Amino acid sequence: MQDPNPLPWGTQDRYQAHFIVRTKKSTGDDYIARTKINTRGHFGSKKVTDVKWVGGKIADILNEDTQLAQMILRQSVKDTSIWVDPTKSCVRIYGKWKNGYDFGISKELFEIYERIASHVKES
Repeated sequence: MQDPNPLPWGTQDRYQAHFIVRTKKSTGDDYIARTKINTRGHFGSKKVTDVKWVGGKIADILNEDTQLAQMILRQSVKDTSIWVDPTKSCVRIYGKWKNGYDFGISKELFEIYERIASHVKES
C-alpha cells in the first residue's frame, strides 16, 4: 500500500564520513567534544580566526594541542565543524553533512581526524 501522504522530495544527496576509534575503556561523557569557532568576514571570504573545543575531558586535551588548532584554522569554515561522540565501545569523529559534489576528505582533514583519534586512544 502506498503512503497516503507522500513526501514532496525524494532521496537526499547528503553524505557524512565517520571515523570510528575503538577503545578498551568504557566510553562516556568524557569523550564528548565539538569545535566552537570564531570567524571573520562574510560569505565566500569568511575565514576562521579561532577554534576551541567544548565538552568533556577529551575537549580539554584537544584544547592543549596547539598544532591541532593550527591545522584546523587552515581549513574551510564548513570543515572546521567537528564532533567527537562516544558509542558503546568506540568513539565517532565526524564533520558536517555534504552533498555529493562536495563530499570527500582531503589529506589535511584526514590528518586532523587522525590526530584527534590519537588523543582519544591515549586518554
